[in-house]
Amino acid sequence: MRVLSFLFALVLSTAAHAGGVERLKAFIAGAKTAEADFTQTVSDKNGRVTQQVTGKMAFSRPGKFRWDYNAPYEQVIVGDGTKLWLYDTDLNQVTIKPLGDVIAGTPAALLAGDNAIEKYFSLKDAGESDGLEWLDATPKNKDTTFQRIRMGFKGDALVQMELYDFFGQRTTLRLSHLVRNPAIPPSRFKFSPPKGADIIGE
Repeated sequence: MRVLSFLFALVLSTAAHAGGVERLKAFIAGAKTAEADFTQTVSDKNGRVTQQVTGKMAFSRPGKFRWDYNAPYEQVIVGDGTKLWLYDTDLNQVTIKPLGDVIAGTPAALLAGDNAIEKYFSLKDAGESDGLEWLDATPKNKDTTFQRIRMGFKGDALVQMELYDFFGQRTTLRLSHLVRNPAIPPSRFKFSPPKGADIIGE
């Protein structure tokens, strides 16, 4: 299965010198919806780039999100609040999973979940580097895909996230054209399998 990342971005309204943890908490408290463009790059343990994709995302807290991968392949990921739908256009295949089992310990739980983020993650400020202010989020549940998640802020904007898995891979998401609290129709977070698609799961 191709690398999946449930990552979301928006402008944050916090004090100029707030740490990364404070910025994340302000986001959780103040953002109901968001939209952004993204570039996702995956590197192996030797730093070699193995994948780069682009697309658009949207979310509505809690638990609803949509990722449209546009290039170099088409893929749609939708969380409708109860289930996760993954549609691979090339394979004409839809995979369905319970949402809670999928997003635990992922960026989706950090950014599109409920307000109880410290119930699921250990958070700490990680200082400044590469012109960004960082925080580290470590899942408390060890049965997760990601070992550690880093979030980088520039001013009041979340602009980059780095996901480290247990195989030494790093997934980097760079976010652009952020829109905070746009009006998003509920239909955007619903998915109906295309006619003739293979269905895996429920």
